[in-house]
Amino acid sequence: MRIAVDVMGGDHGSRAIIHGAARAAQEYPELVLELYGPRRHVLAELSRLPQPLAAATSRLIPCDAADGVPAEATAAWALRHGRTTSMACMLEALGDSRRRLDAAVSAGNTAAMVAFSRRALGMLPGIKRPAISTAIPARRQRQCYLLDLGANVDSPAQRLVDFAVLGAAMAQSVDGVRMPRVALLNVGAEATKGSSRVRQADAVLRGHGAAGVFDYRGYAEGGDLYSGALDVMVCDGFVGNAVLKSSEGLAGMLVERVQNAFESRLSGRLASLLARPVLRRLKQELDPVRYNGASLLGLSRIVVKSHGGAHAEGFYYAIRRAMQEVEHDLPGRLAQRWQAMP
Repeated sequence: MRIAVDVMGGDHGSRAIIHGAARAAQEYPELVLELYGPRRHVLAELSRLPQPLAAATSRLIPCDAADGVPAEATAAWALRHGRTTSMACMLEALGDSRRRLDAAVSAGNTAAMVAFSRRALGMLPGIKRPAISTAIPARRQRQCYLLDLGANVDSPAQRLVDFAVLGAAMAQSVDGVRMPRVALLNVGAEATKGSSRVRQADAVLRGHGAAGVFDYRGYAEGGDLYSGALDVMVCDGFVGNAVLKSSEGLAGMLVERVQNAFESRLSGRLASLLARPVLRRLKQELDPVRYNGASLLGLSRIVVKSHGGAHAEGFYYAIRRAMQEVEHDLPGRLAQRWQAMP
């Protein structure tokens, strides 16, 4: 498996990204990673890798690219001036069949990533815009796919319908859910609530649900995301991004509060020693780092967006997400699902 990595995106610099990439290469001997960025800079970071990560450098291939996309860049700027950036070079390489790349991963500018991906890779037939999606942990050891997370800040009704189909296909392909349970995020369950585009999307989705495309559950509120009763929740990118960032902050705060409660008094500290394995497992299950890596659904190839604030461990999980999608041939399965729509 061969995956392209943009080492110039993200808030913590290329060192964190290269360390995450090296860990992935170390753990998966079949994995080769092409690292896009200024060649001398990439080589310098590779030379600083500690053991045992340094043992994987033979499968970390520097690919020269002049610079990165500025964090403040717009999609229009990226398309006009960003052809030599690491992100653009990475995605152009992914779109070149001669390179035989399987996927691409970046923690860089989201708007630029969507624009470059559409230009270099194109969309699956019938899909007009990609959606960013990730899995949110829910009750009963389940997870719920939330989309869109920022690729489309203001989405018309038909785009919300498209997102529902893409999310359902994701749940089927990756998690093996036979009939995904899909809902529209709204401010209440009543039919009169919500914006006009949400109500219009609801009317269309009820038809798809009746046709057996998926199990449409109607409107859902924010708390339903974690109930374990849904497999897909659909919203526009503005709302989805706010929900995702709030969820990450809440998870971190809850783990910290539980730890502080145990350690606040002597009896609590004694109980903490006994409960340490449970607390460790709780922290692992709720840690947003383990869920880093959001999919750009609808593209003809696999592209994964890492959180911009991810450290090395988070970027490692984003690469693992890309590997999982390659193993499931996600674009091919999405295309099949889309063609089966009534």
